Amino acid sequence: MSGVPYKLVLSTCSDLPTAQQIATELISRRVAACVNLLPEMTSVYRWQGKIQTDSEVLMLIKTDDSRYPALEDALRELHPYELPEIVAVTLDNGSAGYLRWITTTLEENIP
Repeated sequence: MSGVPYKLVLSTCSDLPTAQQIATELISRRVAACVNLLPEMTSVYRWQGKIQTDSEVLMLIKTDDSRYPALEDALRELHPYELPEIVAVTLDNGSAGYLRWITTTLEENIP
Protein backbone atom coordinates (compact mmCIF):
# COMPACT_ATOMS: atom_id res chain seq x y z
CA MET A 1 0.00 0.00 0.00
CA SER A 2 1.76 3.17 -1.15
CA GLY A 3 1.29 6.77 -0.02
CA VAL A 4 -0.63 5.92 3.14
CA PRO A 5 -0.92 8.63 5.81
CA TYR A 6 0.59 6.72 8.75
CA LYS A 7 3.49 7.25 11.13
CA LEU A 8 5.66 5.18 13.41
CA VAL A 9 6.76 7.36 16.33
CA LEU A 10 9.75 6.42 18.47
CA SER A 11 10.17 7.69 22.01
CA THR A 12 12.26 6.50 24.93
CA CYS A 13 11.31 6.47 28.59
CA SER A 14 13.23 5.83 31.81
CA ASP A 15 11.27 2.80 33.06
CA LEU A 16 8.54 0.34 32.16
CA PRO A 17 5.81 1.60 34.55
CA THR A 18 6.14 5.15 33.17
CA ALA A 19 6.15 3.89 29.58
CA GLN A 20 3.04 1.77 30.27
CA GLN A 21 1.27 4.76 31.80
CA ILE A 22 2.10 6.95 28.80
CA ALA A 23 1.09 4.21 26.34
CA THR A 24 -2.25 3.65 28.06
CA GLU A 25 -3.01 7.36 28.00
CA LEU A 26 -2.10 7.69 24.31
CA ILE A 27 -4.43 4.79 23.47
CA SER A 28 -7.16 6.21 25.72
CA ARG A 29 -6.96 9.60 23.99
CA ARG A 30 -7.11 7.85 20.57
CA VAL A 31 -3.93 9.53 19.35
CA ALA A 32 -2.26 6.12 19.01
CA ALA A 33 -3.66 2.80 17.80
CA CYS A 34 -0.88 0.68 19.31
CA VAL A 35 2.22 1.18 21.44
CA ASN A 36 4.89 -1.52 21.64
CA LEU A 37 7.18 -1.31 24.67
CA LEU A 38 10.70 -2.67 24.34
CA PRO A 39 12.26 -2.68 27.83
CA GLU A 40 15.87 -2.92 28.95
CA MET A 41 17.46 -0.98 26.14
CA THR A 42 20.75 0.83 26.78
CA SER A 43 21.05 4.38 25.47
CA VAL A 44 24.38 6.20 25.12
CA TYR A 45 24.05 9.92 24.38
CA ARG A 46 25.46 13.35 25.12
CA TRP A 47 23.38 15.53 27.46
CA GLN A 48 24.45 18.90 28.82
CA GLY A 49 28.05 18.34 27.74
CA LYS A 50 28.46 14.89 29.30
CA ILE A 51 28.25 11.40 27.82
CA GLN A 52 25.45 9.48 29.55
CA THR A 53 24.59 5.78 29.59
CA ASP A 54 21.11 4.85 30.80
CA SER A 55 18.68 1.96 30.74
CA GLU A 56 15.52 2.96 28.90
CA VAL A 57 12.32 1.60 27.40
CA LEU A 58 11.66 2.21 23.70
CA MET A 59 8.08 3.01 22.76
CA LEU A 60 7.04 2.23 19.16
CA ILE A 61 3.84 4.20 18.60
CA LYS A 62 1.56 3.74 15.59
CA THR A 63 -0.72 6.59 14.50
CA ASP A 64 -1.90 8.44 11.42
CA ASP A 65 -0.86 11.82 10.05
CA SER A 66 -4.00 13.60 11.21
CA ARG A 67 -3.43 12.58 14.85
CA TYR A 68 0.32 13.10 14.94
CA PRO A 69 0.20 16.72 16.20
CA ALA A 70 -2.07 15.71 19.10
CA LEU A 71 0.15 12.70 19.82
CA GLU A 72 3.25 14.90 19.95
CA ASP A 73 1.47 17.35 22.28
CA ALA A 74 0.36 14.47 24.53
CA LEU A 75 3.88 13.03 24.69
CA ARG A 76 5.30 16.41 25.70
CA GLU A 77 2.60 16.74 28.37
CA LEU A 78 2.90 13.21 29.80
CA HIS A 79 6.63 12.58 29.47
CA PRO A 80 8.87 13.10 32.51
CA TYR A 81 11.96 14.03 30.45
CA GLU A 82 12.89 17.68 29.99
CA LEU A 83 13.39 16.95 26.29
CA PRO A 84 11.65 13.70 25.29
CA GLU A 85 12.71 11.86 22.17
CA ILE A 86 9.91 12.18 19.62
CA VAL A 87 10.94 10.91 16.19
CA ALA A 88 8.29 10.23 13.56
CA VAL A 89 8.89 8.03 10.54
CA THR A 90 6.39 8.11 7.69
CA LEU A 91 5.16 4.67 6.71
CA ASP A 92 5.14 4.47 2.92
CA ASN A 93 4.16 0.81 2.82
CA GLY A 94 2.56 -1.77 5.07
CA SER A 95 -0.03 -4.48 5.25
CA ALA A 96 -3.27 -2.98 3.94
CA GLY A 97 -5.27 -4.82 6.60
CA TYR A 98 -3.06 -3.59 9.44
CA LEU A 99 -3.12 -0.01 8.19
CA ARG A 100 -6.94 -0.17 7.93
CA TRP A 101 -6.96 -1.46 11.54
CA ILE A 102 -5.00 1.64 12.64
CA THR A 103 -7.57 3.89 10.97
CA THR A 104 -10.53 1.96 12.39
CA THR A 105 -9.06 1.90 15.90
CA LEU A 106 -8.38 5.62 15.92
CA GLU A 107 -11.84 6.48 14.60
CA GLU A 108 -14.00 4.19 16.75
CA ASN A 109 -16.43 6.04 18.99
CA ILE A 110 -16.36 3.37 21.66
CA PRO A 111 -15.46 4.68 25.15
